Amino acid sequence: MEAAVPEFAAVVRERFGAYRHHVLATLRADGAPRLTGLEADFRRGELWLGMMTGSRKVLDLRRDPRFALHANPGGGTDLAGGDVRVAGRAVEVTDPGLRARYAAAVKPPEPFHLFRARLTEVVRTSVEPPFMKLEIWRPDRPLRTLRRTSEDPELLEGPERPTSEGSGGFEAP
Repeated sequence: MEAAVPEFAAVVRERFGAYRHHVLATLRADGAPRLTGLEADFRRGELWLGMMTGSRKVLDLRRDPRFALHANPGGGTDLAGGDVRVAGRAVEVTDPGLRARYAAAVKPPEPFHLFRARLTEVVRTSVEPPFMKLEIWRPDRPLRTLRRTSEDPELLEGPERPTSEGSGGFEAP
């Protein structure tokens, strides 16, 4: 992402850097999502995920490396700096030299597990009145920007139609 869209990457790094703790989503063995706290770290143009030895999130990522990470939104509801989430695959780092360099720089509680994130999607949502602005980056595509309102025709006439009862107030197409 750094090379492809450096300005967007800087905004994403800044958003994650505003707070120390973020929310990681992994997949449990039964396929259900697991949400846990995590300290994410951007170094040398990459996203690194450090975790406590034996944690459930480590076991989840070893079984299925797919993850999503949501930047801590902070206090209030103004979405200052936007709302950022990334998704991808976590690759466990086992190289002793790389782990030692990371530990020297970050000083995580030891022992620890270290994963390098291979990003497959980065999304930043922000408010640009009267629009909700979405910036979406994927490795195989250019950065896309969408501006939406709750009155967009495709949202009002989408495949889900309101019902008076049933599953969650919506019926499937």
